[in-house]
Amino acid sequence: MKLAYLDCSAGIAGDMCLGALIDCGVPLEHLKGSLQRLGLQGEFDLQISQVQRAGQSALHAVVDVIPPTSHSGHHSHSHGRHWPQIRDLIQRSELSHWVKDRSLEVFQTLAQAEAAVHQMPIDKVHFHEVGAVDALVDIVGTCIGLEWLQVDQVSCSPHPIGGGWVEAAHGRMVVPVPAVIQLWEEAKVPVFSNGVEAELVTPTGAALSVTLAQSFGPPPAMRVIKVGCGAGTRDLPIPNLLRLWLGESSGPDLTETIVVLETQIDDLNPQVIAYTFEALMASGALDVFTQPITMKQNRPATLVTVICPPDRVQVCEGILFSETTTLGIRKSLQQRTLLERRFDQVETPYGEITIKIASRYHQIINAQPEFRDCAAKARQFNVPVQTIWLEAQSAWRRQSAQP
Repeated sequence: MKLAYLDCSAGIAGDMCLGALIDCGVPLEHLKGSLQRLGLQGEFDLQISQVQRAGQSALHAVVDVIPPTSHSGHHSHSHGRHWPQIRDLIQRSELSHWVKDRSLEVFQTLAQAEAAVHQMPIDKVHFHEVGAVDALVDIVGTCIGLEWLQVDQVSCSPHPIGGGWVEAAHGRMVVPVPAVIQLWEEAKVPVFSNGVEAELVTPTGAALSVTLAQSFGPPPAMRVIKVGCGAGTRDLPIPNLLRLWLGESSGPDLTETIVVLETQIDDLNPQVIAYTFEALMASGALDVFTQPITMKQNRPATLVTVICPPDRVQVCEGILFSETTTLGIRKSLQQRTLLERRFDQVETPYGEITIKIASRYHQIINAQPEFRDCAAKARQFNVPVQTIWLEAQSAWRRQSAQP
């Protein structure tokens, strides 16, 4: 797999993404030629220069927006575009389906955040500096670059919060601006302070990262091929650049960090434990299970174990404390390795059944019918569930054997 990691130690913005992609090998002429398929001829020019940021070399991408008086037919867009206009512009373009889909996802993510901040319908969102030509070039250009590099998976570092004030279309705003905070909140992005009082993460940069990145945290395990540096506009006390790590993996990075919570209970109605089990699963636990144990003084008890993502620990602990009689919870960070999973549908004499397929490094390890589907069909047709199960297994074998 081709992996890309966005190192946002000094922040992220659309022009920084473009510079890093070009530094990683995306040809400038390919980028310019592909961007012309948006139908924005005469509205912009893309320039690249080699710059120094705090002693480190990086590529600086500059989108020169041509004033509307310099070209005809674009006067209505001199102050930006509404979300439906941007959507139609991208959909009508001659870009690849992958670039169009990713670009639309990024802009929709941004439009939803702006709509939430300004409390308006998404189709009424008017992109000022965010939705102007430079942002279209930044977002669509980033997707074009990732496609050219044949990136399979993107991950991202935590974001720096920055500080101070910035002038925007809605007036003077505190950093981080509301749209960025909304995007962080929706995607649960980890943030930190690097001590720099400036706008480090722009709405465009935040939207690109939360939409394209599948995870936030340290770099994934990979063999590094290239590291590209995209420069920000200003000189800061630290190198103002985005580093894009490109690497290869022999298979998907399916190792993740989980938290294991454990508590033992010897004075609670078992019905309450069952209720707590359901509440934990509904609140984001990955798994919950119990074991009968014997505690001090030979008292029978129940060991409750909860497996959850790190960001659900407080919620799950709160449920355990409020719903049970426990006085303490043990917790530990662990790593778990997952198989790749996908779902196929097969047709049987009893209707459609879902098959859960598990693979490792793209080699199928096992394939099992979804039991809930089998049970539902068994009740519907009044036949043994094993009959449905075997029919689904046979159907999948026939289907997978087809050339």
